[in-house]
Amino acid sequence: MNNSTFPNHIAIIPDGNRRWAKGKGLPTLAGHRSGFDALVKIARKSRDLGIRVMTIWAFSTENWKRSKEEISYLMDLYSKMIDKYLKEAMDEKIRIVHLGRKDRINEKLRDKISNAEEKTKGFDKYYLCIALDYGGRNEIIRAIKKKPIETEDDLTAALDTSPLPYPDPDLIIRTGGEKRLSGYLLWQCQYAELEFVEKHLPDYTPNDFVKSINDYSERSRRFGK
Repeated sequence: MNNSTFPNHIAIIPDGNRRWAKGKGLPTLAGHRSGFDALVKIARKSRDLGIRVMTIWAFSTENWKRSKEEISYLMDLYSKMIDKYLKEAMDEKIRIVHLGRKDRINEKLRDKISNAEEKTKGFDKYYLCIALDYGGRNEIIRAIKKKPIETEDDLTAALDTSPLPYPDPDLIIRTGGEKRLSGYLLWQCQYAELEFVEKHLPDYTPNDFVKSINDYSERSRRFGK
């Protein structure tokens, strides 16, 4: 791996859970559970590799259009994941940062997210960003409403990613075979390298993750120069 192009910030669009489950004759909810298990392994691998910031898109502003049963299951799953992994985050000095709206998330989950952010806000070794009820356009609109925006730096400072040492992702990985960003980190993705993976999320392994990073490290990033 070429250290000169090693990514500081990787963002993931974890796609394909439902198609994976359908292909195996399993309920949709089983696909989400397997996808979350895959993400935990990938997040741990990213820390092992020394990646400072990992951003995961857990739920988009458009995902509210899904069935009430699926939404309820996902929100309950997020709540349980916080209960299960908050201690690990504190032991590993990982700062939890929520990206997106909080007002539409149920009170129980919202309180747990806020508690995780509060308990880890003093850490700066690793950052785990959970984009939940997140949309790139919505983020920009909310940023504009916060304060007057006159420069690019003003807008960058008003975005959800402002607490991060590396707010712009170096690499965006999308699993599931789709080749689009769907509004993910619209402002921050200007010079991000893109990796579209055919495997659905539950089949995407830490070894696959390393392959994605190796592919990234072989690219030449010129940033318009």
